[in-house]
Amino acid sequence: MKKQPSYLDVNLTPEERAKDLVSRMTLEEKASQLKYDAPAIKSLGVPYYNWWNEALHGVARAGTATIFPQAIGLAAMFDDEFLGEIADIIATEGRAKYNEQSQNGDGDIYKGITFWSPNINIFRDPRWGRGHETYGEDPYLTSRLGVAFVKGLQGDGKHLKGAACAKHFAVHSGPEGERHSFDAIVTDKDLWETYLPAFEALVKEADVEAVMGAYNAVGGEPCCGSKTLLKDILRDKWGFKGHVVSDCWAIRDFHTNHMVTSTAPESAALALKNGCDLNCGNTYLHLLQAYEQGLITEEDITRSTERLMTTRIKLGMFDDTCEYDSIPYTLNDCKDHHEASLEAARKSVVLLKNDGILPLDKDKLKTIAVIGPNANSRAILKANYCGTASRYITLLEGIQNSVGESTRVLYSEGCHLYKDRVEPLAFANDRMSEALSVARLSDVVVLCLGLDADLEGEEGDTGNSYAAGDKPDLKLPGLQQKLLEKVTELGKPVIVLLSSGSALAVDYAHENCSAVLQVWYPGALGGQAVAELLFGKYSPSGKLPVTFYKETNELPDFTDYSMKNRTYRYIESEPLYPFGYGLTYGDIVISDVKTDKDEVKEGENIKLSVEVTNRSDYDLEEVVQVYIKIKDSNFEVLNHRLCAFKRVKLEKGQTKTINLEVKNDSIKVIDDKGNKVLDGSTAAIYVGTSQPDGRSKMLTQKEVFCMELPIQL
Repeated sequence: MKKQPSYLDVNLTPEERAKDLVSRMTLEEKASQLKYDAPAIKSLGVPYYNWWNEALHGVARAGTATIFPQAIGLAAMFDDEFLGEIADIIATEGRAKYNEQSQNGDGDIYKGITFWSPNINIFRDPRWGRGHETYGEDPYLTSRLGVAFVKGLQGDGKHLKGAACAKHFAVHSGPEGERHSFDAIVTDKDLWETYLPAFEALVKEADVEAVMGAYNAVGGEPCCGSKTLLKDILRDKWGFKGHVVSDCWAIRDFHTNHMVTSTAPESAALALKNGCDLNCGNTYLHLLQAYEQGLITEEDITRSTERLMTTRIKLGMFDDTCEYDSIPYTLNDCKDHHEASLEAARKSVVLLKNDGILPLDKDKLKTIAVIGPNANSRAILKANYCGTASRYITLLEGIQNSVGESTRVLYSEGCHLYKDRVEPLAFANDRMSEALSVARLSDVVVLCLGLDADLEGEEGDTGNSYAAGDKPDLKLPGLQQKLLEKVTELGKPVIVLLSSGSALAVDYAHENCSAVLQVWYPGALGGQAVAELLFGKYSPSGKLPVTFYKETNELPDFTDYSMKNRTYRYIESEPLYPFGYGLTYGDIVISDVKTDKDEVKEGENIKLSVEVTNRSDYDLEEVVQVYIKIKDSNFEVLNHRLCAFKRVKLEKGQTKTINLEVKNDSIKVIDDKGNKVLDGSTAAIYVGTSQPDGRSKMLTQKEVFCMELPIQL
């Protein structure tokens, strides 16, 4: 009886099996496997595999799938546990589609189970077009949500349910138009305090299977060929064992834009030698030329091929049975997954202002005006990197479906989303006139403004030609500000629904409108979720994962990667709406905050118990937030920083005691050399439902508990 080759022996480790499999390949066969569309090797039973798939907020670009709120909306839930469940659903749908398409012989792009998600870059500048793909501006929040997403996507079985990818490594957040040649200059402190913590957490805590390099350079080294990032930090310091993939066609930039090499073989060699295993692009077609020119060795090619085959083996691609092979296609886009998407949308919406008009009593309203370019837009439901939903419910449709026959809903587009689409101008003014007529005839106006993924997004993947996907400023585009002011001047109650993936300067709406809600890009059924919140079936409970700046605030230069005057940790002026802020329809009271120790020591965590009471007539969800500020330290952030959070569900009148933990790493600060040190005299711990700044207190009218623990150095 012929002995089974070792790479098919399930009793061996994936690494051992991969080593055996690759040892049977020729040099040419090994080199061929380092491209994202890896060809079959029939003699060894290696099937064709396309590594490129996306799962940012649902399985993307591969037909029908459940569309969840965009990543920035998922971040606004402040709910890592639920995000892990969402990621598990995404992996289920990815496997369901993969199993079905494999039977059909379809292994094309976006059909695999290696997902290039999540995007854990820090949203440091609100103008960055791709910021809505991230979990916001805070390294701690991004770390917790990223770890949860990766664990949910990869599962806890014998095999990986899906392979997650942490991107874009590192120091990457615009400007989009310069990303192929841009060199991000960053201090050691900012690098280790802001830009790297989430990546480190995903490697060390979540065992993420892949890391994607960024287009830009850092300190003169293109990220996809950076010895500092890929070897010194990722492999040697953090012990990363998975594979590294380039961003798409990023290696070509080495010789065409960054100009650190002269030829394609040189670029391929630089990337491979420094640890980029998989090329999304075609520069690795030149690997054999690089080998012939003596720029790389066969061992370099072998090492990367073994890493990639290890991932494929972990996914069960060479096993007769895998626990995920039985997931049926019928689980894709199913009712339970739709309900999860709806729940996520409800939890993600942030109530920014409410003068008491919300929730609306539909039985007392005869006519509701729904106005604005985003009122009946499917684009704002989907955002970018999305699948195709089997059903969409826009904001207008959600409101129409929620009211009874006795309530009339009048609709007007009002104006186009931005002025480049206005032709002729008289046509736009005609819509403006219609909007004012509709508003006059109504008891209340719901004004749907903002952006969509054509106005903010990825360079080359957006219609925003004037800024390559980035925003030129924080203003409402086109005629939207004029529409807002003219409708508001009529004197009717106006509720503003902001659809965007980033902060907008909406000072006028805050000062003059009855209510403002940030609804993000809320997923395929987002219109239903928003309507349920407007009419009080549920209470808003989202929190801002980014700072909303005032229109008069001066932002630092976009290309300056210093954290000075950026995000809530370093902002030097008063924001319009602070990070972590969000209202509910009720009154949550925090009391009886206790710690398990009287001082802070090296290596010890701080355990907190917090009593939370719902003193209202609504069933509510609220997010308890814990911030820290190390006093008398030369290395602490300017303001304070998030160090723990927990979403809690409370029935009306209910009291719960919840437990939180501040990890010892959060008690430490980052010095000027990038080292994590215990420093200062006192750790001030703040506990509340928002951050402990004056603006939060003024908006929420709530106190934040503060405890000061001496630091034992």
